[in-house]
Amino acid sequence: MASAASLVLLAVAGCGGIGSGARVSAAAGADASQAAMAAEAAITGEGLLRDIRELSSDRFLGRAVATPGEDSTISYLSRRFREMGLQPGMPDGGYLQRVPLVATTSRVEARVQAGGTALPWRQLEEMVAWSHRPDTLVTVDPSGIVFVGYGVVAPELGWDDFKGVDVRGKIVVMLIGDPPVPDPADTTRLDPAVFRGPAMTYYGRWTYKFDVAAQRGAAAVLLVHQTGPAGYPWSVVQSNVRERFEVEGGPPHAPVEGWIQLDAARALFAAGGRDFAALERAARTREFRPVALGGAAGFRVHNTVRRVTSHNVVARIDGSDPAVRDEAVLFTSHWDSFGVGRPIGGDSIYNGALDDASGVAWMLSVAGAYRALRPAPRRTLVFVSFTAEEAGLLGARWYATHPVIPLERTLADLNMDAMNPWGRTRSIVSLGHGQSSLEDLLARHAARQGRRVVPDPEPEKGYFYRADHLELARGGVPALSFLFPGTDYVNPDPGYGERVRAAYIANDYHKPSDEVKPDWDMAGIVDDTRLLFGVGLEVANGDVWPTWSPTSEFSARRQRTGER
Repeated sequence: MASAASLVLLAVAGCGGIGSGARVSAAAGADASQAAMAAEAAITGEGLLRDIRELSSDRFLGRAVATPGEDSTISYLSRRFREMGLQPGMPDGGYLQRVPLVATTSRVEARVQAGGTALPWRQLEEMVAWSHRPDTLVTVDPSGIVFVGYGVVAPELGWDDFKGVDVRGKIVVMLIGDPPVPDPADTTRLDPAVFRGPAMTYYGRWTYKFDVAAQRGAAAVLLVHQTGPAGYPWSVVQSNVRERFEVEGGPPHAPVEGWIQLDAARALFAAGGRDFAALERAARTREFRPVALGGAAGFRVHNTVRRVTSHNVVARIDGSDPAVRDEAVLFTSHWDSFGVGRPIGGDSIYNGALDDASGVAWMLSVAGAYRALRPAPRRTLVFVSFTAEEAGLLGARWYATHPVIPLERTLADLNMDAMNPWGRTRSIVSLGHGQSSLEDLLARHAARQGRRVVPDPEPEKGYFYRADHLELARGGVPALSFLFPGTDYVNPDPGYGERVRAAYIANDYHKPSDEVKPDWDMAGIVDDTRLLFGVGLEVANGDVWPTWSPTSEFSARRQRTGER
């Protein structure tokens, strides 16, 4: 299996440049290549597993935000960065970036009726709801319920689910995901020209839907949970009955937000004399108009509110080339999990081994490999372990507006949200396939491992829009992001990969059982970590900036900030 360092030799020798087109001797190039190969070889399964095992141990109490688990986590990460010789990333000489948050814990009571029938909506059963309002009591008086389809307003597609209907003060019900529009040329497929066919767009994300309802003055917004378009079962939604966070001074929210279980939604529609399946079909067309459901709902939310300070952990390796030292390549992961919560199977600590202790271990491993290089890469490398990803990418949102190197001078973000502990693969998945030129770079380095880059096998789940890199992308920074990076396992069972991924989502994702397993095979994690070490090194040493694809929704933002 060829090393990513072979590309480094070409770059140092002048085929990809080391600073203003300068040429260096073959001997210097060979020395740099040897150093890169040695650094890459130092990335081992034992080292990666050591950090994963430690961070997901019970002594970290599930790494919840603003708890003793956070204190232990940020202390551990700061110490690991210090031991590896990375410089503190913050201007004050420390590793910690303060992130001010408002925390609310909601106890919700609902009163729902339709067609003269009272419907039982209980927290955790028929609904999971909350309020981000920093008030101890939030009241929504009984108000009319309006179904607004998918809640999408996309002028570039000629799509508007609201059609000018005033939903101020109303209870808004929406479907999750994008409208699935059939392809006129083949109605068995989805139209790739509308919401990218089967791939979820940002319009399909729950964050977009809550935002668009709040902007229109809705009193409450409730999403109908369906496992397929949501990408996770109802049990994952149930895990959201916990303390919730928002950045201090963050975007406006409707007084009440939440989800309703699919059977509860069907019962609501039926009680009001409406056919859920028929309205769901209607919502797949541009002609859809909001529909009053003939009912009303009211809510009383008792909030426990506290203002807390959480922390991103930031380290850096300063670039060796004075001409580009003020430019950066970003490596990111999130340290938070769900802390101590509702017991499942007698275990209440949500350890988060794959999600995302494995991503943090990846970041630490590549940081150590880059630190071993002499000289350092040309550009500055910034490593950030974000807080509050599970609360809505809040640490990443804060960093995007308070970066240590401005986003217009940040070439790329490489983000890891969960690694692949199930063995070697012949391919690596690119989330958001075709979004940027980073994918071409990834493909070249993958080929040197005898591997290929493939699209996300589950584009309908919108994984590209569910991780921290999204906040950097919204700021214009091209990104590669990974979740279980490998597919096409080197395993005689052709269904092995799909089976182990599905088992993790069903049994361990966002549950206390997300722990290090005795049958983990670290070989795939090592391959992926070494692969991305090479990708990051080429970006840091090259003369060509990564670019967004012209069709990417983030391209215009990069152009406004001065893409090179």
